[in-house]
Amino acid sequence: MRLPVRATAIVVAAALAAACAEPPSKEMNQAQGAIDAARAAGADRYAPDELAAATTALSRAEEAVTQRDFRLALSHALDSREQAQAAARQAVERRATARGEAERAVAALTALVTRAQARLKDPEVARLPRRASQVPVRTIAAAASALQEARAALEADDYPKATAAAADHASRLQAALADIDAAVAARSTRRR
Repeated sequence: MRLPVRATAIVVAAALAAACAEPPSKEMNQAQGAIDAARAAGADRYAPDELAAATTALSRAEEAVTQRDFRLALSHALDSREQAQAAARQAVERRATARGEAERAVAALTALVTRAQARLKDPEVARLPRRASQVPVRTIAAAASALQEARAALEADDYPKATAAAADHASRLQAALADIDAAVAARSTRRR
């Protein structure tokens, strides 16, 4: 009975030694494929830290191969693949979140521009002196232009740019609307 157990142990040891006798090319190729897939998913923009970790682990695997430490190379290659897959998942999630934020910001700016343009058509606003409405009118025109840029950025999948453009002009547009309302209120008070 001892002989078969001993023979099994020898076979297992020989298999392990043989497995570590050559570079883990398959695993390294899988890691590189996972890194490429993560980049395609937008990890370089939405999960750069995770992608960098995967790339670093693959580089360490390559260094271990040059030093003929195939066990370490295998470990780094597997780590690289896991990191790259995590980067791809994070990129997909963060990209979806960024898209949602951009769509909400563009929708909010659209509503504000529509409201501001309607407010400019109000007869009370039309009777304001030019100097009182000049700056708000320019602000509204700039916001309408920024809205077009934000929509173009949204179409081009540049969600951070779309969000930033929309949010920046939304706050300016709200201030312009407040200025118009204040000017109308001041004019009404003077007429009484």
